[in-house]
Amino acid sequence: MRLDPEVAAAAERLRRERNIGLGEAVNQLARAGLARKEGATRFRQRTANVGLKVDVTNIAETLELLDHYDAEDAR
Repeated sequence: MRLDPEVAAAAERLRRERNIGLGEAVNQLARAGLARKEGATRFRQRTANVGLKVDVTNIAETLELLDHYDAEDAR
């Protein structure tokens, strides 16, 4: 088994602290990781007032309006 350097270092540290073998240290680290169950956080869309003067809920209409202004600016 190949361990990433940070995992190997954690296992070695635990092995020394608890005077256990490397395999037992790796198992304890794995068990600790399995026991740590983080609940899924609910996604929340954040909004901010950016001062728009255009209703952008209908993207197609918004794009047409922007194209119209771009065409006017090009003249």
